[in-house]
This record gives sequence, C-alpha cells and structure tokens, in this order.
Amino acid sequence: MTARQRYPIIYVRGYAMTKSEITETTSTPYMGLEYGSTKSRQAWNGAVRKVFFESPLVRLMKLGYTDIYHDGLQRENVRIPPESIIIHRYYDVADPDFGTGRIPSVEEAAQGLSDLILRVRDQVCQDGQMKPEDFKVYLVAHSMGGLVCRCFLQNDKAGSAAARRLVDKVFTYATPHNGIEMGGFNTPGFFGLWDMNNFNRDRMREYLAIKDRKAPVNSLDGKFDPARFFCLVGTNSKDYDVAKGASRLLAGELSDGLVRIENAYVAGAPRAHVHRSHSGAHGIVNSEEGFQNLTRFLFGDLRVDGVLQVENLPLPPISTVRKLLGSRVGYYFEVVVATRGALDFDLTRRTIANNSAVLRQRGELFDETGALLAAAKHPTLFSVFMDTSRRPENRKEVMFSVQLSVSMLTYMGEESSVDQHYVPGEYLFRDTLVINAIPPAAADASWRVGYVLSDSGWSGAADTIAESRKDGQGRPYVAIPLKNDKGFGATLRLYGTPWQ
Repeated sequence: MTARQRYPIIYVRGYAMTKSEITETTSTPYMGLEYGSTKSRQAWNGAVRKVFFESPLVRLMKLGYTDIYHDGLQRENVRIPPESIIIHRYYDVADPDFGTGRIPSVEEAAQGLSDLILRVRDQVCQDGQMKPEDFKVYLVAHSMGGLVCRCFLQNDKAGSAAARRLVDKVFTYATPHNGIEMGGFNTPGFFGLWDMNNFNRDRMREYLAIKDRKAPVNSLDGKFDPARFFCLVGTNSKDYDVAKGASRLLAGELSDGLVRIENAYVAGAPRAHVHRSHSGAHGIVNSEEGFQNLTRFLFGDLRVDGVLQVENLPLPPISTVRKLLGSRVGYYFEVVVATRGALDFDLTRRTIANNSAVLRQRGELFDETGALLAAAKHPTLFSVFMDTSRRPENRKEVMFSVQLSVSMLTYMGEESSVDQHYVPGEYLFRDTLVINAIPPAAADASWRVGYVLSDSGWSGAADTIAESRKDGQGRPYVAIPLKNDKGFGATLRLYGTPWQ
C-alpha cells in the first residue's frame, strides 16, 4: 500500500477566561496539546499497572509529525515539512508581554487562523516541496477553538475564500457547537464579563453568520461538508473540577462538566462519545480515546456507520402493563465500539451509566396499533473510522466489536402496582458482535463481512456471512439480523465508505 499524503495540523486551543489563565496559556509552546495522563489499570494477573498517555503532541510526533520550533524560535518564512504541527496562538495578543493586552474577538481569532493557513501553505510549498494546488491542512480544536474554526469557515468576513478552500478536515474536542447552558439556561447575551457571551446562541449566530433563524446554531449552514467535520463528545461530568465543581453542578450530569452532550456536535457530522471530562487529568484531549479517533479520522481509509433498523420492540407479556403503557414507553439503545487489540480504549461508548445512551420514544418508532411507522426514527448507533494499514502482518481483515444493548424505560402511573412494573435491568436484547471485514481483492469487488454473536459463541468460530443489500436511497450496506425469543427484531446495517 502506498503511503497516503498527510497535511499540516493546526491546533486551536479553547477558552481562557481570566487574565491569569491567558498568561498561563501564552507561556506554553503548545497551549495544552502537550498534556498527557497516567492512569491505573488492573492487569490480567490482578496487579495494578500504570498506563501512560504521553499527550497528543508526543504521539503525533511518533507518527512522523514535528513542531516548527528551532533554537528557541518559531520557524517563519522558511520551508517546513508537510507533517508539521502549528499552534494558532490567537491569545498572544491578549498577553501584555506579547501584544496589546486586549482579548481578541472570535472574528479576529478566525481572521488570524485564515492568515496562518496561507502562511503555512507558503512555507510547505517553498522550494517546490509541494505544489500549492496539492496543499491542504487539518484543523484540530478544543472547546471554543472549534467555534473559532467554524467562524473562519462560515463567516465570509472572517477570513479569505482562498484559505477556506485549503481545509481538508476539521476535528473538534468538546466544542459547544450549540452554546453553553448553565442551570438549564443558555449563557446570556449581556454577560460580556470574560467574553462568556461568546457561548450565547444569538452571539454565535452573529459570528457564524447564520442568517436563517430557522437554521440551528450547530449547523455548518452549507459552508463546509459535515462529513469531513468530526465531533468528539465528552460524557464524564464528575471529574471536571473547574470552579471547585460549580461548573459540573450547573452543567448537569448529561455533560462533560461544561458542555452538555446535546450541544457538543455539529448537525450531520460524524461523532463519537467518550467517557472523558472537558479538561483536566481525565480530560478529553489528553486521552487515548481522543487520539485514536483523531488519527483514524485524519489518516484512516474506511468509515463505518452503524444504523439499527428496528422491526419489533416487544412489550412485557403482562396484559395489564401492556394496557397501561400505551405510548408511555422509551427505549435505551447502548453501544460500545472497539477495535481489535484495544485494551484501554473504545472508539465510542454510549451507555446509560455514562448518560449517553440513544433514547427513543415508542411513538417515534411505532403507531398506536404497534405497526412500524413509515418514517420511523431508527437510531444511528455510531460512525467510526478505521485505518486498514494498522492491521497486523498476515491479517487481511479489519476486525472490530460492537456491544449492543436495548432496554425499556417505562412511564408508569400511580395506578399500577410494583409487581406490574417491567423488571429493572431486564434487556430486550444484549450481545456483542465481533465483525470481520475482508477488503475486496479488486476495485469492482465487494467487501466480505462476517460476524459472530460472541456472547453466545466464540469469536474465533466460523463467521456468519452478512448479506449485502441496498437501502431506499440506493446506498449499499451489509445486514446483520438480530432476533431473540423475547420477540425482539432488528437489523444492524453497516455502511462502509472508503475514506480520504
């Protein structure tokens, strides 16, 4: 396999609130990309071992990237390699040691990003190292840095069209794409202290140049392909200690401690959920989960989307309960996706325990007679990216696992007794699918996809071959039927798309 072209990474850090935080930020070369973490894990023999994540910066350097610092200075107006990491230091101007001391607006930071991209292009393409028409750049951002990237991409007045055309992909960690809510209320627009109104939705519409009031704030508004924009969503609020825990208290459990899960993604973009907090020792940027999603999205060659096509979700066989329930039923869909050999990370984890399970009301899937709706809202379970170059030697297949659970949440009235409730913790379906996908030998051939339900059989046993089909839009997928004696019925659709 020929090596795929990699492009420069521009990292855009998140929000610094106070003057002291700004000074602390500008005093570091990498503005947070260098932070790692050390965790304890139990080994197979019962011993506790340390697991080190060196930092995104160090891990990217192990993949061949380099920074642009030399002899204590930033290399400017000289050639740099395509595999370079550049920090967008938009807060420097706010530090009196480096600038005027005035905090830049989101629009000004976005304009600075535009200018930086053009400078990086000129440096990479210097001396004929790369043709300007072949140059692209990756944007990687944490928190408010993702809004700076979106402002640059979506606001025609905050950067140049020439620079926007050079952006190949965007990856955001824990960005409040739909604003920040505290105590159930969006940050007020008048709250200009420390520029916190940057997370007010009206202010966001202004700097994102979203003129249509019907368009959601987390929309790219047709300015960038959402398929090339990845959102990593944190679900761990408990380990976020900013403001002595006040932030996580106000943001609530359905958050990373600052950004609520429902506000942390762009409409139509692929996303993954990881049990990490907004920042800190358990933060989303300095995590193996974050790094694996980042590198697979930037450098991988296969995208896999999993959609559960629901056919039947049975109600309890107690007639009284069935009558009382009616449409007052919700279903939790839990999913965990991991690659072969992944001992310390998942690519995505959406579970009830982490407050991130997919929730559907029965009325979103079935009518009052129990018939499946023509426009049923079938849950999209995951979008993951694979890198087939990471396969072990002499192994053709791409292997990953999907833990899938479906349970029922009931909304019972006081008229029903405890004995008539659905048993807590009882699942309609629960199993682990181990999936082996063998790439085609020829360009016009199809993938061969096999699977094993490993909770009831060994994953090394002979695979069942998944049937290839096409959906109503003509998109090909492979179908994995899922049924059990309770009457549960669904089909897991796996859509595989060549990436890059």
